[in-house]
Amino acid sequence: MSDYNYNGEEEQNQDDYGYGGGDDYGDQDQCYGDQGYGGEDYGGQDHSAQDYGQEDGGQDYDYEDPPEEDQDPPENEDEQEEEQHDDNNDVTEEHDEEEKEEQDNQEEENDGPEEATSAAVTNSAEDTAENHGFGTLVKGALDGFGGGGIDGVIGQIGQLVGGEGGQGLTNMFSSGGMEGMLENLIGSAAHRFFNIDPSTGAIIGAIAGNLIFNMGGRHNSLSSIGKVILDNLISGKFRRDIQPFSPPTGNYAGDFTLDFATERQRCLDQKILFEDPQFPAADRSLYYKTPPDGDVVWRRPGEIVNDPQLIVGDKSRFDVKQGALGDCWLLAAIANLTLRDELFYRVVPPDQSFTENYAGIFHFQFWRYGRWVDVVIDDRLPTIDGKLCYMRSNEHNEFWSALLEKAYAKVYGSYESLEGGTTTEALEDFTGGLTEFFDLRKADKATILATMVRGMQMGSLFGCSIDADANVKEAQLQNGLVRGHAYSITSLHTVNGIPLIRLRNPWGNSKEWNGAWSDGSPEWDSVDSETKHSMGVAFANDGEFWMSFDDFLTNYTQMEVCNLSASVMDEISEMTGVDVSATQQHQWEEQFVDGEWSTAKGTAGGCNNNPETYYLNPQFASRFTVPEDTVEQDGKCTVIVAVLQKYRREMAATGQDSLAIGFAVYPCDNQRALDANFFQSTRSIAKTKVFINLREVTCRFRCRPGSYVVVPCTFSPNEDGQFLLRIFANARLQINSTAAPSAPYTY
Repeated sequence: MSDYNYNGEEEQNQDDYGYGGGDDYGDQDQCYGDQGYGGEDYGGQDHSAQDYGQEDGGQDYDYEDPPEEDQDPPENEDEQEEEQHDDNNDVTEEHDEEEKEEQDNQEEENDGPEEATSAAVTNSAEDTAENHGFGTLVKGALDGFGGGGIDGVIGQIGQLVGGEGGQGLTNMFSSGGMEGMLENLIGSAAHRFFNIDPSTGAIIGAIAGNLIFNMGGRHNSLSSIGKVILDNLISGKFRRDIQPFSPPTGNYAGDFTLDFATERQRCLDQKILFEDPQFPAADRSLYYKTPPDGDVVWRRPGEIVNDPQLIVGDKSRFDVKQGALGDCWLLAAIANLTLRDELFYRVVPPDQSFTENYAGIFHFQFWRYGRWVDVVIDDRLPTIDGKLCYMRSNEHNEFWSALLEKAYAKVYGSYESLEGGTTTEALEDFTGGLTEFFDLRKADKATILATMVRGMQMGSLFGCSIDADANVKEAQLQNGLVRGHAYSITSLHTVNGIPLIRLRNPWGNSKEWNGAWSDGSPEWDSVDSETKHSMGVAFANDGEFWMSFDDFLTNYTQMEVCNLSASVMDEISEMTGVDVSATQQHQWEEQFVDGEWSTAKGTAGGCNNNPETYYLNPQFASRFTVPEDTVEQDGKCTVIVAVLQKYRREMAATGQDSLAIGFAVYPCDNQRALDANFFQSTRSIAKTKVFINLREVTCRFRCRPGSYVVVPCTFSPNEDGQFLLRIFANARLQINSTAAPSAPYTY
């Protein structure tokens, strides 16, 4: 536990957020892998203690599916959760007996779309013998693999990599190939530096602000990607489509925005250090309810250490240590962010340091409800007894993590507002992607492997972790793996019919898997040198290693998939000068639209338990056109729908909690308004498994091309809130905004 307890609740509050007594992120007793809240596992279906500050648990509600009429039933339907909890905040849906009798492993011909529903956020259902915790997602995940189960998936991996002599199934983002490509560009003089010194990354002609203000400081240590992005930013080759952060009215002094370049130049001209008027060095920036345990003094990094540096050497996810806040969820997302420089420098722009043009001002960029915003802060950080209170780097003079946390706290109103959350929330804010979590302890083997294959094909990022054990001091297990830390999955392959996975420990050292298929293990003796060379097998203490898929499922407990859309990849191409589409053929198409549940406007109808008002909810028409070259090549498309409720974390200071939300997707080919009769007579083809008070709920399913309507809703009627609807699809996608309440659905 940190020396400075933010909540003054000793170990009890720390344990509630899934980590133990140590404040070193590298230590085992800080739980990254186990995103538990109040003892419940994050990855599974049980969210009974995930109240995020709600004092009253939710009730269990019966959900009535409309009766079937003259239509084929969907191939897969939700099932009623078998186990309920008195303090549960999930609001479950109950379905008819016909659905319960359907067998997950039964193949059926169905002309209609196939439903693959999931528990909110985690994409997992109840842990029964039939579905292994993934419910009806199994069928959709195995589409396009020849119907052969796990053998069909393994066979397709072999086909995709070109046999055992191939290079492995990966993508630019999972493999870290961007760095190598940029180094080749620099080496071949395809990228010429005009604004920075390529050997040091120093900006040519910059003002030595650290000397003006006598604050010490050192230059950043940038990677090749960081140097190219910085050069492109200064030259104007890359101009990001970004908006200045606009604080919510009432939480800050004044309703205005700050432009980083303008404010920095003003401070340099006037020879003054920047002080943020929106997020001042004051108590209200620290907390809204519970003050820190100690006397806080705000200090600039140059007042804490002699030579502050924004980035010291190669970034590592384990540079970061947690402070007194219960924000290990944020720490985990930051750890993932450091894996890929092309993503890191989208959040931490390289055009700032403690030397060049230093004026006590920094900026960070976050995805915020569908749009990227630039958050400007000063570098005054809260300290107690001369030490940072909150997040900090392992290197005592490195400050990018502490400043990033401050900028993120500004977005949500205060440091205390960052108490409690899920890694998916922050990871999406850092990437703009759509993140899914899977509990590997409840996993179906074929489903997980199929998800990996499709994700690699679509350019998704994969991370995995092992739950930490607070009672075990050493983080490293006897098999070489490290509890409480996230690994990246970088490649898939098959050898002698055995599926293998390549993983990377970002420590980049000897802490590697030492079991079967590890570096130098006997299993490699049967593999010829040519195959090993094509796979990139290197027996070195570099943190990268292979293991069998079976051992992966046995040892790891959670997997996260961050799906990046084509717009993200296009921007990375512009930032770096590397044509991502040249190597990433298949990409997610994304569409998003804002919506609102409003009692005053008559659009807060509640869930389908309220048939007289359900149809009043905002309705969004979506149309999918499937190209011929999808990864499944079966004429269907894969769709991920997500509904994100806005501003709930920001409103925590006023006592407002997140709403229990969900959504359903219906087939609809006509062009009339959808009334109560439609929803009473039409069954959904996909929907979230539960209504839950998380920021975002998701559902992945497969469907045939055609027209559908998405209906986001709260569980109870007359609950007001704003939301963002996002749809990812491996198909051409159209989505229409909501219509007026009197005619809520139009094409």
